[in-house]
Amino acid sequence: MMELDRYDRRILALLQEEGRISNQDLAERIGLSPSPCLRRVRSLEESGFVVGYRAVLDAKALGLSLMALIYISMDRHTPERFANFEAKISELPEILECLLITGQDADYQLKAVVSDMDAYQELLLNRITRIQGVTGVHSSFVLRRVVDKTALPVGA
Repeated sequence: MMELDRYDRRILALLQEEGRISNQDLAERIGLSPSPCLRRVRSLEESGFVVGYRAVLDAKALGLSLMALIYISMDRHTPERFANFEAKISELPEILECLLITGQDADYQLKAVVSDMDAYQELLLNRITRIQGVTGVHSSFVLRRVVDKTALPVGA
């Protein structure tokens, strides 16, 4: 595994904040010349520290104003049952996140975004609960996002 120095950590921190920053601006902000800065960025990408670049969209602007946290309980805890559930849930575009969890009465926590309660009902009753093995569902609805970030603490 590649050892990260202060320049690498600063590059990672800045790329998380501004994924579209030019190499010239990035180099200036971390105190390197453009050529070694670009080599470091490519090395971080090739080493798997940077796994992609994305645009962050405004859900409300797209008419997706209801976010739900959905806790799913499964009937059996077998690799086949979990693999089937995970494959099916991955096909649903409304599901933003699926976590296999412990310490709760549920097996999975999902984060879903939909336009309204009717859309949520359709997602839940016609698609999620029809996945083989789903025996329990508990939903909570997000009133407000207090902390909403994707940046990891890299110690820059």
